[in-house]
Amino acid sequence: MIKMTQGGAYLVDGVEYIEDSANALEVIKNKTGINISKEKAAEETIAYGILKAHNTADNMDKLRIRFDKLTSHDITFVGIIQTARASGLEKFPMPYVLTNCHNSLCAVGGTINEDDHVFGLSCAKRYGGVYVPPHQAVIHQFAREMLAGGGKMILGSDSHTRYGALGTMAMGEGGPELVKQLLNQTYDIDRPGVVAVYLKGEPVKGVGPQDVAIALIGAVFASGYVKNKVLEFVGPGVENLSVDFRLGVDVMSTETTCLSSIWKTDEKVSEFYKIHGRSEDYKELNPGKVAYYDGLIEVDLSKIRPMIAMPFHPSNAYTIEEVKSNLADILHETEKRAKVSFGDDIEYSLMDKIHDGKLYVEQGVIAGCAGGGFENICAAADIMRGKYIGADEFTLSVYPASTPIYMELMKNGCAAALLESGAIIKTAFCGPCFGAGDTPANNAFSIRHSTRNFPNREGSKVQNGQVASVALMDARSIAATAANRGYLTAATEIDADLGVYSYHFDEKIYAGRVFDSKGVADESVEIKMGPNIKDWPKMSALPKNLLLRVVSEIHDPVTTTDELIPSGETSSFRSNPQGLAEFTLSRKDPEYVGRAKAMRAAETDRISGADVYSDRPALKNAMDAVKAVYPDAEREGTGFGSTIFAVKPGDGSAREQAASCQKVLGGWANIANEYATKRYRSNLMNWGMLPFIIPEGELPFKNLDFIFIPDIAEAVNNKKKDIIAYVITAGKMKEFTLTLGDMTDDEREIILDGCLINYNRKRLK
Repeated sequence: MIKMTQGGAYLVDGVEYIEDSANALEVIKNKTGINISKEKAAEETIAYGILKAHNTADNMDKLRIRFDKLTSHDITFVGIIQTARASGLEKFPMPYVLTNCHNSLCAVGGTINEDDHVFGLSCAKRYGGVYVPPHQAVIHQFAREMLAGGGKMILGSDSHTRYGALGTMAMGEGGPELVKQLLNQTYDIDRPGVVAVYLKGEPVKGVGPQDVAIALIGAVFASGYVKNKVLEFVGPGVENLSVDFRLGVDVMSTETTCLSSIWKTDEKVSEFYKIHGRSEDYKELNPGKVAYYDGLIEVDLSKIRPMIAMPFHPSNAYTIEEVKSNLADILHETEKRAKVSFGDDIEYSLMDKIHDGKLYVEQGVIAGCAGGGFENICAAADIMRGKYIGADEFTLSVYPASTPIYMELMKNGCAAALLESGAIIKTAFCGPCFGAGDTPANNAFSIRHSTRNFPNREGSKVQNGQVASVALMDARSIAATAANRGYLTAATEIDADLGVYSYHFDEKIYAGRVFDSKGVADESVEIKMGPNIKDWPKMSALPKNLLLRVVSEIHDPVTTTDELIPSGETSSFRSNPQGLAEFTLSRKDPEYVGRAKAMRAAETDRISGADVYSDRPALKNAMDAVKAVYPDAEREGTGFGSTIFAVKPGDGSAREQAASCQKVLGGWANIANEYATKRYRSNLMNWGMLPFIIPEGELPFKNLDFIFIPDIAEAVNNKKKDIIAYVITAGKMKEFTLTLGDMTDDEREIILDGCLINYNRKRLK
C-alpha cells in the first residue's frame, strides 16, 4: 500500500523512479541519454523552482523568502495586526486576507468574538486588506477559490495552510512570521529537503481523500521521514484523482509534520481555475526530465482501503476492516494510549462502545477544510439517499466549506438528501476541528472528517471529568456509518450509486459580501477596538544571566500546541494576551500558571528595585548558591523567569500563543529532547524564548528545580551552541549542558531584544 525508500531517489520523465545508488546516474544516462549530477537533479523538482523564484537572497541554501499573499483567521489576525502595529505597520504590503471561520459563534464570552470581527474589517479598510465575513467560507476553502495561483507562495497563520494541489506552495506558521512579511522582512530557513510522494493506481469505489491521507500519515509520522520537508506529489496516479480529492489529501499533509507541499498540475487543475473565473492563475507544473528527491514514498492508490485514525492522533491509523476484526484489542490499545495523556486523573473506557460485537459511535461530523469539500458532501449524500440516521443517540452534522459550495449542494439536491436522512447542514465554520462546535457528550465517540483528533480538541475538559473521543474518517465511511445508524461501517460495504456532479461556482456570493480594498489603504479609518482587545505587555531584553525555575515537566512522547494552550472556548481570548495566558497548560498541568506567575512577579520586583527575597525563601536559597560560585551574578544582572521541559513539544497547530502565553507569564525558555515542528520552534524564538535541547535520558533537573545559566546573552550573541548551565539542589550547583540549534542572525537578535516587537521597534529608531 505504502512504502518508502531508504535514501534518495530520482524521478525520470515524471513516471519512473530509481532509488539512489552508486550507479543510479549511470543507469539514468543509459536510459535517457541525460548526463546530470545529483546536485543539478535536485534543482529539477517543482519545489526548488518555486523556492528559487521567491528567494530574495543570493544563496539557495539559506533562503530569505517573500510570499505573494498572506491569510489569517479570526483567532490569529488580531494578535498579528496588533504586533505589526506595535512595530510600525502603515500598510499591508501584499494581499492579506482576514477570514472569520473560527470565532464565528458570537455568544459565549459576550461581545468579544464579534468585536474581533469588527476589528478585522476596520483593519482591512485602514491597511488595505480583504475581509471575509463569518460563515462565508473557512479560511482554506476561500484561499483555494480566490487566492491560490500556479507557482505562487502563500503564508498563513493556520497550520493547515496547504494549497499544493493547485500549484501553490503554502505554509502555515505562527503569527510572528506573518508580522515579518507585513513589515517587509523575510521568512528565513535553510533550504528544505524535498520528498516525492509517488502516486500510482486509482482509488476503489468508496475510498476518499481522508483514507489516503490517514494511510500516509500513519506510515510516516512516527519515523519523522518527512519532518520539515516539502512533499512533492508526482507519478501517474495523480491524474486519476479529481482536484477535490487532491485538495483533501493535500490539506492533511500537515499532520505528517512536513513543511509544505506541492503537486504536479494538469488539465483538471486548469479546469478548476476556469470554473472559479481565474484561468490566468493556472500554471502547468512538472518536475524536470530527471529530478532528485531526498526520499520517496510510493502510494498504491488501488490498495488503499477505508481508514480510521483512532484517538488521539491522526497517525493512529487502521483500516476500518482491521478495527472491526480486532475490535476489543484495538480499543484496549487506544485506552492505553489515552493513559499517556490523561494519567490516572480520569476513568477512560471504550469497551462500552462494543454493542453485539460492533463498534457504536454517537456522532458523525463532516466539516471544514478537510471534509467540507463539494465532492465529499455529494458522496455522503448519495450514500445517505433514502436512508435515515434514526432516533437514537447518533447524530450527523455537515458543514460545507464555503457558501458557494452550500449553494451548489442546494441546487443539485444533495442538501435535500442529507436533510431528509436526519443530518443537519450548518454554515462554513471550523469549530468542530478545535472544540467549538458539535462537542460530543461525556464518554461519547465521534467520527469526523476533519483535520485533528488530539486530546481535548473536540471540547472535553479532563480537569472537570469530561472526556470524549474523536476518530478521523472519510466522509464516505462516515455516511456509511450513519446509514447503519451509528455502527462503524466502511463505505466499501455499502452498495450506493456515487454520482459525478458538475460544480458551478457562483462568484456573486463573494462579490456582494466580501470587502476587498484592492490594496488601497485608508489611514482615515479608525480601528475599532473592543474591550477584550489588549496590547501586548512590555517585554524586557534578555539579561546577562538567567535564573529559571522549572515549572512544568511533561514526559508524554509528544505535546501538542492544543495541550500547551487549549483551543475551544479559550479561543475567544486570543485578542487578550494576559487573559489567554491564564489558560496555559490548563488541561495538562493546572499548577503551571501559578508557578510561572510567581517567577514573573519576582522578576517584576527585581526590575523595579523592590525587595525580591523576603517572601521567597526558595528563590533566596537558589540565588545564594549562585553567588557562592558567581559572586557578581546578582549585581551584573541576573533575570528571573520560568521554563518547562517537554519531550517533544509543538505538534499540531501553528498557533503562536503556545509560545507567547508562556512569555507573557515570564517564560524565558523551553527545554526539550526535540521540537515537533519547525513552526513551534520559530514561535519560541519570535517571542524571545530560548529553544534549548537536551539529550534523551535521565534529566539533570526535576520539576520546581532552579537552573542558573551564566552569560546567556553573550552565548547567544557569540553563536555558541553548547550552553553551560547549573541545576541547584540542596544549596549546591551541578553543571550540565544545554544545546541551542542553528539560528539565523535575526533570530539571535530577536532573542537578545526579548521578542520580535522589541526587535522591530529598535530597527525603527
